[in-house]
Amino acid sequence: MIKDFQMTSTVETRATDGRGDGIFALGPFEAGDTLYVGVLDEIRIKNHSHASQIGKTSFGFHSGLSSIFNHSCDPNCGIRINETGGHDIVAIRHISAGDEAVYDYAMRNYQIQHFPCPCSCGAANCRNSITGWKDLPQNRKDAYASFVAPYLIEIDIEQAAAIRLAHAPDRHIS
Repeated sequence: MIKDFQMTSTVETRATDGRGDGIFALGPFEAGDTLYVGVLDEIRIKNHSHASQIGKTSFGFHSGLSSIFNHSCDPNCGIRINETGGHDIVAIRHISAGDEAVYDYAMRNYQIQHFPCPCSCGAANCRNSITGWKDLPQNRKDAYASFVAPYLIEIDIEQAAAIRLAHAPDRHIS
């Protein structure tokens, strides 16, 4: 359920402790509620530090507050692709008013190339670096499955098929 397409009354930007600005909930959200509707501003072919992967091989910039949502290895939000191809930010569990809304950047990008610094999310299960989908353990992928960009799961399926094919016994007839 989308609470407000304007999204001005549901979240706001605030300073965080040591991680710059972040997005904070102004009211409660339940799992499945949309906190923010992603609007693509520009589509590029190559990755960029503020770009989001929007397809198997394409990247784009979202307008508005999208780039201010911080990463966490223990997210309370996830991604849903909307009808424009943009990333909506959706609650994956209860979020109280005043909580920072965070998601795992691996939920949108197969590979992270632009975050060389250690992760500073502070979560108990922190991976110590911001990694992409390809570097997540399977149990984390399973936990995120309903809240990730579908092209990530498609890439995993294609990669697994390629590996099986590469390791298949040679079936040449002599």
